[in-house]
Amino acid sequence: MKIGFDRMQKAKILIADDHRVVIEGIKSSLREHTEFDVVGEAIDGLQAVEFVKTLKPDIVIMDISMPNLNGIEATRQINQLSPETRIVIYTMYSDKELVIDLFKAGISAYVLKDDPLSDLILALKAVKGGGTYFSTMAPTILVRHMEELEEERTEGDSFDALSQREKEVFLLLAEGKSIKKIAGELFISPKTVESHKYNIMEKLQATSAVDLTKIAIRKNLMKV
Repeated sequence: MKIGFDRMQKAKILIADDHRVVIEGIKSSLREHTEFDVVGEAIDGLQAVEFVKTLKPDIVIMDISMPNLNGIEATRQINQLSPETRIVIYTMYSDKELVIDLFKAGISAYVLKDDPLSDLILALKAVKGGGTYFSTMAPTILVRHMEELEEERTEGDSFDALSQREKEVFLLLAEGKSIKKIAGELFISPKTVESHKYNIMEKLQATSAVDLTKIAIRKNLMKV
C-alpha cells in the first residue's frame, strides 16, 4: 500500500494532457495551493513515461486520450517503472470499461473534466495524504463490477456442482427447447428431464428459463 507524504513536504506534480488549455487551467488552479509543485508537462503518454524517469514526480495528472501512448497504457508502465508514483486520471470519459481497466492498473484517483476543477484539487489533496478519490460516478461503477464478479464466482461454483447430464439439460433449456424436445434429443423420459430441470434451477438459484439463458451467455456457452 502506498503511504502518504510528509504533511510539510511539497508534492511534485507532472501534468500529462495533449491540450494546452487544460494544462494551463490546472497550473493556474494549483498556484493557490503551495503544497503542490508542478515539475513538468507532457503532451502524450510516451512523454509522460519518460518524464517520470527523469523528474520522479510524486503524482501524475493523466488524461486518457493522448497520442503515441494512451493514458491507460502509460499508467501501467508508470506503475511498473515507479510504483511509488500516484496516478490521478483527469478525463472526459466515464465508460465502465475504462474505469475498471484503470482501477486494475492501479490509479489513485479518477476525476471527470465535467466536474468542477475544485474536485481535481480535492483529489490531489486526498492522494497526497495517502488516500484515494473517485468522481461521483466511479464508485457506483466499481461496486456494480464487484457485484458482477461475485455473481460470476457464485455461478461458477454452482455450475461446477451440476452433473454432466444436468449440464447437457441446462444448455438445451437455455436454448429455449421444450421438455419434450430435450427428452427426445437425450433419449430420456420427459419426467427425467423435469427432474433434472428442478435440480438445475435449485443449484443455480434460477427462477426461469430466461435466467438460465443469461447464465449461459455470461459463461460464453451460447452466443446472442
